[in-house]
Parts: sequence; structure tokens; C-alpha cells
Amino acid sequence: MRNKLTIVKVGGGIINDKIILNQFLKDFSKIEGMKLLVHGGGLVASDNLNKLGIDAKLINGRRITDGKTLDVIIMTYAGLLNKNIVAKLQKYNCNTIGLSGVDCNLIRAKKRVINEIDYGFVGDIEEVNVDIIKILLNSNITPVVCSLSHDGQGQILNTNADSITSVVSIALSKEFDVTLKYCFDKPGLLIDQNDESSIKKYIRLSEYKDLINKNIITDGMIPKIENCFSALEKGVENVFIGNHNIINEENNCTKLTLE
Repeated sequence: MRNKLTIVKVGGGIINDKIILNQFLKDFSKIEGMKLLVHGGGLVASDNLNKLGIDAKLINGRRITDGKTLDVIIMTYAGLLNKNIVAKLQKYNCNTIGLSGVDCNLIRAKKRVINEIDYGFVGDIEEVNVDIIKILLNSNITPVVCSLSHDGQGQILNTNADSITSVVSIALSKEFDVTLKYCFDKPGLLIDQNDESSIKKYIRLSEYKDLINKNIITDGMIPKIENCFSALEKGVENVFIGNHNIINEENNCTKLTLE
């Protein structure tokens, strides 16, 4: 019988709200059994860039990462955010280690090929070091992974946190029964963006494109949902999206299904 593993990705406005983040981490610490947390922090990174007088450049919601931007992202993700999250989890007796994709060769990637847009130092994932994650989990240590990878040649790469979460979940699904939860600042996929009670409780793969055509799934939700279905198709048991309450309220969020 395989062990159960809960993987949670936290992002959006949650990381930027100290009160909500604190409650989320308190709830996360209470998850029974093995668990892993992935975080981004784009809003905090953009704020730090502005403080330093560096323009935050985004195209279709995706960050252009030049050299100066990458330095700030590394400091923000692997330093400020990762270590603060780890410290808070230790407060709640969740023995945790903070990692980037660079540490222990955790996430190997290649620099994104330039087509119409040059995204700069952005990585597309090639390989996940499952063995090191298994060692940590089996030692009752919870990994907290920030959204950085490396190319094996000494270059750190900014890498989408949703993509990292999906790829890591798929890799670990070969060893564990994985439940994946994407946590952001909405209670789930909303039929009406102005009504947070209009949660669509289930999204089936067969209706996904229709929901895009109806502008129910839009903008940054499109790649997020794509990552969810990719995980389901490649071995992850359960996938949910919702807000900071998602850990305790699986019936009050959105579940994705292949059927």
C-alpha cells in the first residue's frame, strides 16, 4: 500500500496578506501524513522591483526576467519568502526545509527558447530529483519549494510555480498517492467573477475548452487549469483549486475530473 502525499501550491494575494498566510500555514501544518508546499511570490517580487526602481515587465501575465529582475526574484523567493514560510511552519511544529530547484539538483530546466517573445532567464522544466524528496519525506521533513530551477551549467532560472507544482506532483505520483491543491485568492473557479458564491464545484476535461470560449476560464486561470489536467492525466489522484480554506474544505472549492 502506497503512502498518501498532499502537495499544496500557494500563491496570489495570499502570500502578500500576512494574516491570511499565517492561517493558511497553520492549517497546512495540521495536514496528516506526508506533505509538500510549493510557493511563488510574484506580487512581492514586483513590489521589491518597484522599490529598487526596476520596471516589472509582464506579457500576458508572464514575467520577462532579465538579469536585474532575476537577482531580485532569487532574493525574494529563495530568501525572504521561503525562509519566512519555513520559520512560521516551525512555529506550528511542522519540521520543514526550505528549498529552491537549485538545491540538491531538485529541478533541472532549460532556458526557454526565444520565439516571438524573449522571456529572458525563464526555465522550462526537464527533470525532478524525486529521490531527494523521498528521502526528506521519509525522514518526516516537509519540503517547502520556491519557484526557481537551474540549467545544470550554473544558471538559475525563474520558473512558473504552477508548472513546478504540476511536474513535481506527476513525478511523485509514481511513488505516492498524490492529492494536489492549488491555493490562490478565489474560493474556486467562479461562474460569475463578481460573485464568490458562484463556485463551479467540478470541471470535467470534456468541458474545459467550452468554459474558455464562454470566458469563465480566462487569463492566468488558463495555464493553471492546464497544469491541473496535465497532473490528472499523468497519475495524480485528486486535484482541487480554491482559496486558503482549501485544506479544510474540499467540498467548498473546485475539483477537477477527467470524466
